[in-house]
Amino acid sequence: MKRLNDVRIGILKIPVTRIVLLILSDMFAILLASMLSLYVRYEFQFMDVPREFWVAVLEAYFPNVLITLIIFNIFRLYNSVWRYASDTELVNIMIAVVLCAVMQPVLFLLLERSIPGSYPFFYGFFMAIFTGGVRFSYRFLRMLQNRRLSHFGKKSRTNCMIVGAGAAGNAIMKEIESSNYLTMHVVCAIDDHPGCHGKYLRGVPIVGGRDKILESVDKYAVDEIIIAIPSASRAALRPILEICKESGCHMQILPGMYQLINGDVNVSKLREVQIEDLLGRDPIEVNVEEIIDYVSGKVVLVTGAGGSIGSELSRQIAQHKPARLILLDIYENSVYEVQQEIARKYPDLDLVVLIGSVRNTARIEEIFHQYIPDIVYHAAAHKHVPLMEASPNEAVKNNVFGTWKVARAAHKYGCQRFVLISTDKAVNPTNIMGASKRICEMIIQDMNRKSSTEYVAVRFGNVLGSNGSVVPLFKKQIEQGGPVTVTHPDIIRYFMTIPEAVSLVLQAGAYARGGEIFVLDMGEPMKIVDLAKNLIKLSGYKVDEEIKIEFTGLRPGEKMYEELLMNEEGLTETANRMIYIGKPIVFDDEEFERQLERLRQASLDEECDIREIVKEIVPTYHFGN
Repeated sequence: MKRLNDVRIGILKIPVTRIVLLILSDMFAILLASMLSLYVRYEFQFMDVPREFWVAVLEAYFPNVLITLIIFNIFRLYNSVWRYASDTELVNIMIAVVLCAVMQPVLFLLLERSIPGSYPFFYGFFMAIFTGGVRFSYRFLRMLQNRRLSHFGKKSRTNCMIVGAGAAGNAIMKEIESSNYLTMHVVCAIDDHPGCHGKYLRGVPIVGGRDKILESVDKYAVDEIIIAIPSASRAALRPILEICKESGCHMQILPGMYQLINGDVNVSKLREVQIEDLLGRDPIEVNVEEIIDYVSGKVVLVTGAGGSIGSELSRQIAQHKPARLILLDIYENSVYEVQQEIARKYPDLDLVVLIGSVRNTARIEEIFHQYIPDIVYHAAAHKHVPLMEASPNEAVKNNVFGTWKVARAAHKYGCQRFVLISTDKAVNPTNIMGASKRICEMIIQDMNRKSSTEYVAVRFGNVLGSNGSVVPLFKKQIEQGGPVTVTHPDIIRYFMTIPEAVSLVLQAGAYARGGEIFVLDMGEPMKIVDLAKNLIKLSGYKVDEEIKIEFTGLRPGEKMYEELLMNEEGLTETANRMIYIGKPIVFDDEEFERQLERLRQASLDEECDIREIVKEIVPTYHFGN
């Protein structure tokens, strides 16, 4: 029965009763506008209006109604959703009313009736007021209802501050104002432009610049801060974020400029402020064309494809159209998730997912023999420092000899390029994990001197959000109410986001000529305790009051700071200012191979003094204490 009362127009259902009411109100508006036009023309004296003009208006009434209904229907004045009316609907009303006014002299001419020359102007004026007023009253009443709810309604409203009183801020305010489902109430706005201060945006006061943020949070009882400056770089946003996080308010941010350009600015695009927003630098850019040139059309193998770096490598390689992408990992669950994601995004990609260990020589040989990869990204490794300190033989078996077996297979089956994922912990290592990765670097340098395959390593520091990194641990500890555990108040680390690190790995692979150790510029190092404090504040808590920080002491093998380059190495710039090449350290290949064989046997025999053998290979390795 309800369907009989509705008429479908496009994808919307407009109730027939609403259309009928609009038509009736327009009919009344036509009559009223006609009479008022004559009334105003004759200086508000009905008795002074000549009788023939009243007769002419009445005779033209029904033809006028027909013309108006046709014009209004053409401009969709009966099937728009007026509670969400915007400037588009206002323009449509104005154009439709002007056309109706222009038609007045034509209509009276056809009816052979005269009318005052000023009549069409007054008629158009009154029609615009009446028709626009009726339609926009929907929105006005809705706005009053929302404001009433914000103070007296049953819904719990969140007081919001908008930082950025520009186009993006206006769009966010507009959506909050018109929505029936959002429980936000914008109480004030912040903008650094002095000309805006003291003015109002959509009825909301612009109270000042960033220096007024903390003061206004208290004054207006702000619960949430929305940062709507999509054109600002991360470097420009950082000082604002630093101020906002001191407020203890929940923070959301509009991600990027492209959404403002596309007009795609709305509340759904807001995201939580993340720790990488506080790194204080813009996202690293790479030359996509260079990456495409050497990845496109190639068979690419990624080992450790289910891990943090391996999975992101797989995602980014997939978008550069390889002939085939092979994902290898020993853990089926993690690589299965990556497989499903890539298969969904790139259904035409020739994607192969294999389960196997890089320690299994026969399995590695079988894979290379069957698929003959052109490029190998070797990301498979044990990387947890404390765990490897407790099981040093496993670090050697997996990291050193897993790399050795994959690197040898790459040579045997004519692979074009082999890229090792290394770490800053390989520099002057103080733990077995770092020392094992330094030996991996030596292996690829040794192999490069013997093979036509181009072997390179890419070395970088910590990546935010990777498995086992401090950020997921801190977040979990904050969710549990603390404390957040930091090993030492002065410990520092270099940080980069996973997509940034992987993009630079791909870029470095494009620069490879063989034998290089590429070093990624990680920017300025950051204190871990500052990272913990920022995360606590971003989560809306007060440091040491609501969430405490506890210092647990350095773990076995852990350094106070990490280095990206050994003293003996020099730096050579590349075309990308974020990528450098470390000068390889010369070592005796034959002696290295003898040491490597001794290390292999010691790991298989589970010798307890394997660190001593590692130190013979890597003289800069320091352990103990």
